[in-house]
This record gives sequence, structure tokens and C-alpha cells, in this order.
Amino acid sequence: MIIVSACLAGVNCRHDGKNRENPIIQKLISNHLAVPLCPEVLGGRPVPRVPCEITGGTAEQVLSGTAFVRDKNGKDVTAEVLDGVKIFMKAVARMNVTAVILKTKSPTCGRGKVHDGTFTGKMIDGNGVLTAALLKEGIRVYTEEDCEAFAKGLLGG
Repeated sequence: MIIVSACLAGVNCRHDGKNRENPIIQKLISNHLAVPLCPEVLGGRPVPRVPCEITGGTAEQVLSGTAFVRDKNGKDVTAEVLDGVKIFMKAVARMNVTAVILKTKSPTCGRGKVHDGTFTGKMIDGNGVLTAALLKEGIRVYTEEDCEAFAKGLLGG
């Protein structure tokens, strides 16, 4: 069993109230190989919500308490994001998950590239807070951009 970002499963849970439904993810779910979760919603963030970005450091620094996640209006939403990460990580442990597929560029789910914290659309190298927590625990993290081979293996071809 794997966990996938709920927005990739077609759930309207993105900050803009929309989704990024992905046919590969849908196939995993319909074959009972994946469960959709949204860490930001798990942490109490509303849908729709003001977009947020990591500020003052990296996702790893958010986990250690020295950087923050703020929304575009400047509100500190770090506690909500961390609450969602904790709940997500509990699900990973309970379900014995070894891999996840998450949404790129998100301050929570992103892997490899995230927004730079200025809300200008500029991307930087780095991970989202959940991805940082998962990698720290040795969980493989894929995105919708690089999951095809992994998903085909699960689907038997």
C-alpha cells in the first residue's frame, strides 16, 4: 500500500479548491494499491486557502523549529502544516508504507523544487515539509512527474 497526494487522486483539496487529477494515480487507487491523503487538510487548513510557502529556511529547518511556513498574507501556518505532517506520518507507520507519491512544488509535498518564499513564482532546490519528514524516515518519495515506472511496477506492467 502507498499513500498519494489527495489532489492527484482528483480530490478538490488544493489551495485554490481544485485538483490535479492524474490517471496513473487513479489507476493505483482503483486497484486498491493507494490511499489518498492531503497533509494540509489533515492539519486543519481550509479549502480553498491562501497559498503558503516556506520562509526563513528549508523544510528541514521548519521541522527543527527554525524556519516557518507562512501564507501569502504573512500569517504563520507552520503549526497547521506540522500537525498535518504528524498525522500523515502516523498513517505511514500504521500502514507500513514504504513509498508515497506527492504533488510537486508544494511547500508541504514538494520534492526537489519548491517556491522560494517570496510568492513570486520563483523556484529553488528543496523539499516540502512532509517530504523532508518522509525522507528522514527512509520513505521513498515520488512525484506525479516521476512516478510512472514505479506505478507500473505496482500495477504489474
